[in-house]
Formats: sequence, C-alpha cells, structure tokens
Amino acid sequence: MTSPPRTPGATTGLPDPLAGKHAAGTEITRRRHPGGPADQFYIVGIGASAGGIEALEQFFRNVPPSPGVAFVVVMHLAPSPDGHLPVVLQNFTSLPVLQAHDGLKVRPNEVYVIPPDRDMSLLHGTLLLLPPAKPRGQRLPIDHFFQSLANDARERAICIILSGLGNDGTIGLKMVMENFGMVMVQDPKTAAFNSMPRSAIATEFVDFVLPPSQLPAKLLEYVDKPKLVRPVRQPEDLEAKQPDHALQKIFLLIRTQTGHDFSFYKRNTVFRRIERRMNSHHIKEFAHYVRYLQENPQEVEQLFSELLIGVTKFFRDQDAFVLLKQFLRPVLQAKPLDSTIRVWAPGCSTGEEAYSLAILLLELLEELEPTHTLKIQIFATDINPDGIDFARAGRYPATIRADVNEQRLQRFFHNIDGAYQIRKEVRDLVMFAQHDINKNAPFIRLDLLCCRNLLIYLNSELQKNLLSVFHYALNPGALLFLGPSENMTGLQEQFAPLDVKWKISRRTETPTALTHLVNFPFARHSAIVPPISGLMNPTATRRDSGPFATLVQRALLRSYAPPAVVINGKGEILYVHGRTGKYLEPAPGLSSMNLFEMAREELNFEISGAVHRANQERTDVTVDNVRVKTEAGQQLLRLSVRHLQEPEQLAGLLLVVFEDQPTPRRMRQSKNSPDPAADLSRDAVVAALNKELQYTKHRLQTTIEEMESSLEELKSTNEELQSANEELQSTNEEFMTNKEEMQSLNEELMTLNMQYQSKSEELGHAANDMKNLLDATEIAIIFLDNDMVITRFTPPVARIINLVASDIGRPISHFASGLRHDHLLQDIQQVLDRLVSIETTIQTLNGEWYAMRILPYRTLDNYINGAVVTFTDITELKRLEAQRQYTMRFAESIVETVREPIMALDHNLQVLTISRSFASQFGLDATAVRGQALGVLNAGVWSHRELHNRLRELLDTDAREFEDFRLEADFPGMGRRHVLLYASRIQGPDHQTNGLLLGMQALSEV
Repeated sequence: MTSPPRTPGATTGLPDPLAGKHAAGTEITRRRHPGGPADQFYIVGIGASAGGIEALEQFFRNVPPSPGVAFVVVMHLAPSPDGHLPVVLQNFTSLPVLQAHDGLKVRPNEVYVIPPDRDMSLLHGTLLLLPPAKPRGQRLPIDHFFQSLANDARERAICIILSGLGNDGTIGLKMVMENFGMVMVQDPKTAAFNSMPRSAIATEFVDFVLPPSQLPAKLLEYVDKPKLVRPVRQPEDLEAKQPDHALQKIFLLIRTQTGHDFSFYKRNTVFRRIERRMNSHHIKEFAHYVRYLQENPQEVEQLFSELLIGVTKFFRDQDAFVLLKQFLRPVLQAKPLDSTIRVWAPGCSTGEEAYSLAILLLELLEELEPTHTLKIQIFATDINPDGIDFARAGRYPATIRADVNEQRLQRFFHNIDGAYQIRKEVRDLVMFAQHDINKNAPFIRLDLLCCRNLLIYLNSELQKNLLSVFHYALNPGALLFLGPSENMTGLQEQFAPLDVKWKISRRTETPTALTHLVNFPFARHSAIVPPISGLMNPTATRRDSGPFATLVQRALLRSYAPPAVVINGKGEILYVHGRTGKYLEPAPGLSSMNLFEMAREELNFEISGAVHRANQERTDVTVDNVRVKTEAGQQLLRLSVRHLQEPEQLAGLLLVVFEDQPTPRRMRQSKNSPDPAADLSRDAVVAALNKELQYTKHRLQTTIEEMESSLEELKSTNEELQSANEELQSTNEEFMTNKEEMQSLNEELMTLNMQYQSKSEELGHAANDMKNLLDATEIAIIFLDNDMVITRFTPPVARIINLVASDIGRPISHFASGLRHDHLLQDIQQVLDRLVSIETTIQTLNGEWYAMRILPYRTLDNYINGAVVTFTDITELKRLEAQRQYTMRFAESIVETVREPIMALDHNLQVLTISRSFASQFGLDATAVRGQALGVLNAGVWSHRELHNRLRELLDTDAREFEDFRLEADFPGMGRRHVLLYASRIQGPDHQTNGLLLGMQALSEV
C-alpha cells in the first residue's frame, strides 16, 4: 500500500511554544507512564554522514542532563581499529557516551555510538554487532539500524536524520513510521550536505523538520506528551469515548475527498494513525480534529497518505522469493506452449515487488528449455495514483543495491545519474493501474497472486471476503503469495499451504464460496454512519418502544387485532404483536429470532410456503384450516401473510397473522385419546399427508428451477464480467501503449524543438555577425533572386541606387542607377545565364569610382539561387593612381630633358627611363630600352658584377648613394672606354626605396 505526496516538512502548522527555548543545560525531566514497565523508555536513533559532526554538536549541546531517553548514533565511519567518535561527542554533552559492543543493554540517559566497520541491530533492547554484508560504498548502516529499531521498540522508536550524502535512512524511517514511531529531520537549509535530509523529506513521512539546535526541545515535547495530553488507554476505550461518532465522521470526510473507504480497516491501526496526526497539530480531542479536517482539506490528504504506508523494497524477504521460485517452476512447466503467465500484485505501492516478480519469472524462464516459450503478463495495482506513476517510471535510488545483487543490477537496470531505472523490456511486462480490491473487479485466470502485507491492515471479515475473491481469481493449482504476518484462518479447504513460514499456498479444486462473493464489492456494504436505533436496522430484534415500534403499532391498529409478527424477506422477526406462544417457540441451541426456525413443526411448511408465495407473487396470501397442536388439543387457524405498504418506512416488510378458526369438538378432545389419529378418518390423514407431499414436491421443483435459473444467470453474468474485464484489460493495454507512444513522440518533439531552438539561435548569431560584418566593410551589396528581384541590400547601396527597406521584393529593373554604365541589367542576366562572374570598374554621375563585381548566389548544397552585386569604393585609389601617373610623367619629362646622362632603374634593375644625353652618348633608343634589364644594354657591357653589387647594396641596405665608380669596358661602336659613375636612391613618401638613379660623371678613352 502506498502514500500520495504531501507537503514535506510540515511540523505542526501551529506556533511552537517550545521551539528555540531550550538552551544548553536546560533540564526537562522525562517522566515514565504511570504504572508502566520501568524499561518502557523511548530509543532515539540518530543517522548522520558527511557534515554530521557539526550537526551532532548542535544537537547534543541542547540536550538536557536527564532527558529520560536513550540515544544511538549511527554514522558512516571509515574502517579503522580505533573509533574516535565517542571521544568527540563526549565534549558536547554531559551524558555518558559509549561505543557499542555485542550484548550491550540500552539504558536511558546514555549515548551509544556505532563502532567502525560494523552493522548494528537492536533486539529486546540489546545492541548486536555484525560484520558488514555489503562492500564499502554500498552499505546502508543507518537503514539497517532503523529497521531493527522499528521492529524492536515499535511506538517507542524515534529516528532523526542529520546532514549527509546519499539517501541512507530513507527506507528505515518508513519502517519507524509503519510501527507508529516518530520521525525528525534536520532542516536541509542548515545542513552542510542536504542529500540525506531531502531524501527523507521526500518520503512524506516526516513529523518535524527543524535545525539541529531545535530538535531536542521538540523531541522532549513529544516524549512528554503522553503524560500531558493523551493518557494510555485501549482502542476500545477510545472508541467508546468518542463523542458524536467522530471516527465515522473522519471516515466519511476521507471517503468524500478521496473516494476510498477506511471503515473496514483495523481500528487499532486507524486510531494510532489519527493520533499521530493529532499530536503533530497539538489537538487533544477527536471532535476538534474532525473540525480541523473540515476546515483544512489538505489535512485529509495527509491523513489519507499516512493511512497508506508504502513500505516495500526489491525482493523483500529473500528466502521467501527463493522458495517461490521453486514452487513456480512446476506451474510454468505445466503451462501450454506459447501461453501467458498471468500474475496480479494488488497493493503494489511503488512497484518494487511487481518488478521483483518480473525479474524472478524472467530468470525462471531462462532456466527452462528454450522451446518452452511463455509470455509474461503482470498486473500491478494500487489505490494511490502517485505511487502508480512512480512505479510506472521505474526509477529508484541507489539504495536498492542493498536488496538487488550486482548481477541483477547489471542485467535488469540502467544506471542513470546515480539512480537505477528498470530496463524497458522489464517495464513492458508489468501493467500498472489504479485499482481498489474492495470494489473493483479482480483480475482472473491467474497463475500467481502476490498480496503481501496488505491484509494485515484490514479487519478479519474483509480478509475472508478478499481471500475468497483471490480463490476465485486464481486458476486451479495456481499460487497465492502472502506476507509472513498474514494467515488464511477458515479457508484451509480453498488453499493448500506449501510453506507455512512465508505463506505460500496453492489454490485447491474446491469451488469458490459464494457466500463471500455475493456481497462484492465489499466497500459499499461498510457502514460509515451508524444507523438510527430501531428504524434503519431491519435485522433488529423485537422492541417495545422507539420509532419503529410506534410505526408498527399504528399499522396494526388500522386493521389487525389477532396475534401477528412483522418479518423481513429472510424471515427475521422485527416486531411481535399479541400472544404468539401457541404458534411459535424458541428453537434449540443459540438464540434466533427467525420465524421459520421458531414455528411449530406442523406450521413450518405452511408458513414457509405462504411467505414464499407472497414474496414471489408480490400479493397477500391466506391459508385456511391450518392445524396446530396446542395444550388443549388440535386447533385450526387462518394464516395470513400481507405486505406492509404504509407508512413508507415499513415498505418491503411482511406481516404474518395467526387467526384462530372454529375447531370441531372432536379435534379439540383428541389430546385425551390414546391415539389422536384414531379420531380422524384415515382418508383425512392421507389427504393431509398428500397435501404436504405435493406442497413439498412443488417447493422442491420450484427451488430446483430457481437454482438452475440463478445458476444460468450467474454463468451468464460471469461470462459477461469476464468478457468486460478482458475488454477493459485490452483497452487498458491499448491506452498504455498509446501513452508510451505519445510519451515517445513527445520526447522526440521536445528533442526536435530543442534542435530547432539551437538552430534558430545559431541563425540569429549568424545573422548578427553578417550584419555587423557588412556594416563594418561599408561595401554596397545587393542580393537578387533568379528573377532579379531584390531580396536584401546593405545601406551603402543608397549612394549608388536609391533603395529603401520597403523596396525589398521589387525587381532591380524598376530603379534607375547613378552609374555611367548602361549594361548593368545585361551583365546581371549574363551571370545568371552563364554562371560566370563579371568584374569591372565603373564611375557614378557624381564622379565616384567603384569596382563592381557580379557573382552567382550559391547555396550550401551548390544550388544557384540568384546573384550578388557588390560595389567597392575605389575613388581614392583612382585619385592616387592618377596622381602617380602624373608624377611618373613629370619625373620622366625631367629625366628626359636634363642634359646630363641619367638612367632611372626600378627594384629589379630594369630601366624605367633614360635621358636624351645618356641615349645619345651610348647609342641607345630611349623608348626601346624601357623595361629592359640594365645588364643587357650595349651588348652586356653594363652587367659588370661590381656595379651590380653596389647597386643592389643601395636597394637592400641603408646606404643612400655612391660616387666615383670607375667602369672600364668595350662599348660597341665606341671602343674601350673609362666611365665614371654615381648612383643614389629614389625614396617615396613612406621613406621606402622605390628605385635608383644612375648617372655618368665622365667618359674617356683608355
């Protein structure tokens, strides 16, 4: 059974008068219950891990010297020969701090600390130590101790969870809660590591959430509360002292809000749960709590969740599952090939037990022969929708490693972010559904029904009814798996026990008892509000006063004076009128007020027949001359059965009237005859016997026909129910499949949406980058599609073509450009047709120059989707080029006009220009030598190595000039000559060498 989520960490909802008032050294003396045993003190288990030392310090510094309780501290300690934790804790408290050892008896006003590398348990108030069963990192010592504490101390158990990593203690606190103990948790906001407190709060079973310094005050307030406001008393006394039927009103409020009826739960369990909620709100009286429930609907939900305690785990009671596997093997082997194994797990809580059965069956099928193929179908149900949703997700914390071995974890689970999720192939075997076993139709044709620790919360009558339903739902020879605390008293003929300890039984061939099934669903027969005395209870015995008697007397005074009785359809006497002793007498054995059992022997069949006819024919029946033996002899009487119609409260009841008739004298005197039958003729006796025989035959035939008809109707109804159940199961399976598909589709859509969002963000970033790039370049760009329609352009385009933002979508042919270029449209069309780029230099009407480039617009998949026209402003370059040309022409004219022989060379020692005197002096053509290398002039005379080295030195170094370089060579047409040369660098505006100027100082013969 499970519990729905509720608001975590709610302490009381009312102001706490003690919170924060207990400083260190303040003493609150714990008084024991009056008359109770001396050892009935509370035992407080404290679980902590990382960051727990600081929390323990704050806690114990606020514990008074004599709290009257025992403290047991369990921490995650590293394995070491010496434990230093007791010494550390002793600095924080005046209580004696002891390290636990085997057989140490727990006493109040003492602190016990778990030793390193040990698991600790509590049995009959004695601490027992065991070597760890799990490797380090997988141990859960806090859960281990809390579970033993809950089983040993029960309602005297208190568990506190402080700072720590992981979720150790979560399972143990549920056990403490299940056994009526109290749970406290450190406020996660004050914890150095809040994983353990948050995991505990998530269970919704926490009574108080406080900082460590305030926990002792609240603890002692709870411990002292029985002495102050709730004296110890038995549940029967509690029920008798509840004014205005408060318990029934609480049941009614729960049923109204949740739809679930708890009136069939064990009263002791219900009382303890209600008392827990009352204590948490400081409410003393049940009537006040009813009022609180009416004013706070959320409290109804919290009480509902506390009545449904979901304490379960994987493979709970390992030995039981080992035996179940053995008993299941022959059941599976007997199944036909390709058939389905049907399993039902009612009260599945959060699904651990259902998945355990699935894993067990999968392992068992693998052990059988491979040809023995079977399908598995497990129905797991519970009344808690939140538990069902949790189970359907199949994701569990890492603490399940304590219950599931490593091999099963690897095979049947996925490790996701520190948690374990059941693999999909296992989840597909289990169908989870919300279902109430008290009022919803059961799953049938089952091979295994696993209902563990659910029946123990229900009363004995409902247990028997449900076990009969289980018997009906199981196939002959199928298995019933109950909890170790449950039994099948009174149903031994229906179930053959296979293992008494673990409550594994086999369904026998005995037919299902109809007496338990006819009242199904059982929940609708549970009385929530007690009936009004004598009026609403048709099975009540005779009453002399009250509303019912008054109504009957009024009805009798209208028409009837003879003796009579009022009965219901079952013959139970509800009211007796007049003296009926001549006709009725108490039946032997236990007292019974049934008319058929109390009627005298000779009246029995007559009364039975008359009542039967009245019920069947819905008419009044009168039988005359009915004989009855009296003390005065034989008496004739008229027997009448009439339907009461008025008042409305008596509708449906029958009035049986006994009216004496005149009797012949000889019949009255037959009492004194030695043989009473001698006074009657033989024919009369035979006639009477024949009449009774015929009546008996008629009743027998009628009963047989009714039984056959009822049997056929039951068969038909059963078939219809089975068909409807199968249809509902099929519909449920379809819904589940559709839900899984929708979830999968939703996940895919979410993934696709995330991808689109990512792409959109990328496109946004790319668009921003492109805009800033284009704005930074200040290049005029026009984007055109294949029809030369403008799709985009940059702002600088407005200087060339007058475009605005609203012009996007219009053809470029609609606009006149300011270019001295009449073939722009033809050039664009040529690019679109031939897919070649065009580059040219154009001028605007304003005198600006642009380098125009037209290229095809190619997409990423190499598709031509228009053209791109770019205009790069080169006006400044044109101006510089014109200036350079002017300067070059000006320099050349100077060189050409000077009378000295001068030659201008570039970086490669090629001739830029020569003066007229140099050309005439050496017989050169000034125009022809331009661009020629210096070394080829005059048949290579000027290729002198030393001259070239000196010239190259001017170009490559910081030397500015040289003079008086003597060159001796044979010049064509001139003979051998001495030439005296000089040279200097030509520097530009940037002080870089742009060329050399080579001149001749003198020329002479050798």
